[in-house]
Amino acid sequence: MTKTNLKEKFHKPDVRGRLAAWKAQPAKRQDFLRSLCFLGPSLLGVIIFFVVPFLVVVYYSVTDGSSDANFVFLDNFINLFHNGAFHIAAKNTLKFSFTAVPLAVILAIVLALLLEARIPMKSQFRTFFLSPLVVPVASVVLIWQVIFSYNGTLNQFLAVFGADKIDWLKSDYCMLVVTVLFLWKNLGYNMILFMSGLANIPRELLEVANVEGASPVYCFFAIKMRYLSPTVLFVTILSLIQSFKIFREVYLLTGSYPYDGLYMLQHFMNNTFNSLDYQKLSAAAVVIALFMVALIAILFAVEDRFGKDVEG
Repeated sequence: MTKTNLKEKFHKPDVRGRLAAWKAQPAKRQDFLRSLCFLGPSLLGVIIFFVVPFLVVVYYSVTDGSSDANFVFLDNFINLFHNGAFHIAAKNTLKFSFTAVPLAVILAIVLALLLEARIPMKSQFRTFFLSPLVVPVASVVLIWQVIFSYNGTLNQFLAVFGADKIDWLKSDYCMLVVTVLFLWKNLGYNMILFMSGLANIPRELLEVANVEGASPVYCFFAIKMRYLSPTVLFVTILSLIQSFKIFREVYLLTGSYPYDGLYMLQHFMNNTFNSLDYQKLSAAAVVIALFMVALIAILFAVEDRFGKDVEG
């Protein structure tokens, strides 16, 4: 091979590639500008209403709140972690979330599998779990007050069997009452998501597994759960967010200062805001945000580990 051929072999394709890339640059810039025109308003809104306020919260969390706003670094966080009300609120919120969220995911999968099978009264069964989606929260809370109040329906029913009355919302059963409310309110939507995920599983894989003699349990864990992993991730994150918003129902049931077992982080945040303690409020907001980011990152890592072989 001559020297000229070597130059053509190693340099000519590179020159052509650079020339093509140079010609494509205006088109790429035009596409970027068009995309920016469409995304610009939304991006601007996110920056103004989410990013900038959060940066202000971070600023408040590391200052002392005086007129000259002295930098105190971690003092607000140390005071927060020594606050008894924050301990109670964080413990109750974590206890509720780590109980209600797994139940919301597991029970929704079970309901989706039941509706996928041939069962009697399927439409009535589906309507029962979807009806809470169209019922206002105030109405749901009113129903729960009628059932679980001290002179409510449940105590009247238990009195028939000679049981003593229980003030359900001021007893050790208060978390159970709110968990049942959360599940009844959210199971229907989660069930729909899992039904959609089950419908997207390739039928031929299940048919091959049946021909090969695979058990239903093996088909569920080896095939269905693999393909449902993105849906499980989405439903888990959605349920986790909803569990942190349970304050709305608890507040309507019990007010700003409920029984200690129902005192959530949202109660702490709301009461701290009412007392205008912005430094403590901002420190709590930063801690919750960091916790949520870390937890969601772990969920994404787990989903990537178990579902990457069926994605794409």
